[in-house]
Amino acid sequence: MARRRVLFISHNHPDVLVGGVEMYVRDLYRAMERTAEWEPLLLARAGKPFSSDDAPYADSPITMVNNDPSQYLMYTDFSDYDPFWHRLSTSKEVLTRHFHDFLVAQQPDVVHFHHTAYMGYDMVRVARNALPGAAIVYSFHEYLPICHRDGQLVRTKGEVLCEKESPRRCHECFPTVTPQDFYMRKRFIQSHLGLADHFMVPSEYVRDRYVDWGIPYDKVTVQPILVEVHDRLPEAPVSRPRNRFAYFGQLNPYKGADTLLEAMDVLGDDFDGHLWIYGANLEKQSGAFRERFAGLLEVERDNVTFPGAYERDRMNQLMAGIDWVLVPSIWWETGPMTVMEAMQYGRPVICSDIGGMAEKVTDGVNGLHFRRRDPEHLAEVLQHAVDTPGLWDELRAGIPESFPQWSAETHLRNVSAVYERALAAHEPASEDALEALGA
Repeated sequence: MARRRVLFISHNHPDVLVGGVEMYVRDLYRAMERTAEWEPLLLARAGKPFSSDDAPYADSPITMVNNDPSQYLMYTDFSDYDPFWHRLSTSKEVLTRHFHDFLVAQQPDVVHFHHTAYMGYDMVRVARNALPGAAIVYSFHEYLPICHRDGQLVRTKGEVLCEKESPRRCHECFPTVTPQDFYMRKRFIQSHLGLADHFMVPSEYVRDRYVDWGIPYDKVTVQPILVEVHDRLPEAPVSRPRNRFAYFGQLNPYKGADTLLEAMDVLGDDFDGHLWIYGANLEKQSGAFRERFAGLLEVERDNVTFPGAYERDRMNQLMAGIDWVLVPSIWWETGPMTVMEAMQYGRPVICSDIGGMAEKVTDGVNGLHFRRRDPEHLAEVLQHAVDTPGLWDELRAGIPESFPQWSAETHLRNVSAVYERALAAHEPASEDALEALGA
């Protein structure tokens, strides 16, 4: 039987920008390549701001990646993207003409959207019009359709967590935007997402937030993200205290690395532990955050090392050298890849006590919680982790030796089941079914 084609769409190519979504898309793409059932394709957004000089060809903003006929970049212009409505303002033919023609030429059986930032939610409508018989699946990796503040569900006043959106509450966060516009924004986005056949989310918490927002419960499947783990290095006997901590991830205002540094300042140089911060993309953040974070890094600490970005291929070596993984995010998170990686490598996680993190990490079972945005409480938890004999071994034992529900094989089986379900919605009705309807 011929392999069916699945097209993954992302806002960045994983070889261009390293982030959780990008790494997941790359892992899923590679895993699909190894199957006999699916032939994967990848289309990712790229570009500076777009100009005629950026166009790979005179008549098209879409080009192959390294002459690979299964991977493509689509160039769009940052300055032409409206971040409120999430659509291109004037260069609509990028979607209505070029993206449409690309879909018609490639003829994927399934279009799986992982992100539409800098391209627009109307991509879904274009896909439905171009491929009326294809299945459309949309994965939610954050809360961007719900929240205008970078999809974080954190209020602009006091960094308070947002429990529920409404035009009035959104207007309170953004006083220059009317409640009426927020109402229309929601309707606009829902009108496009409503054309998708099914949705995937990495945690039950994310599912519940989107169901509250208006996505039908029976169209959402909870599936933890796939994490490709490099060979775990042999665990050598350790006689030292389990006092090595590490942070892996983006350096932005929502990930909480600044809270982590503040906690280390509370602990001081007498703290019998060491922290490594493996962080990336600080240069892409706002000037205010970069300045604040740089100020925190300038403080001399003997127990903090800042290596910066890391190569994911070295994750097995990095994990072998540390004991605890820290996830101090101040937003809800969805089901962080760092948590999944840590547990696959047998490393207990210390995380904020909210959202997708708290769902994956059970306090006192396979990790520890601390109060979100509370460096004093985080410092207490870190001290507790170092001072309590046998705690690391107890929490590590709480992590299953294997994760059948998170393995690549199970993930592919579950994702394929979602595709089959979505495809079934487009199968022509049988003659008996049509007869029963009086057709």
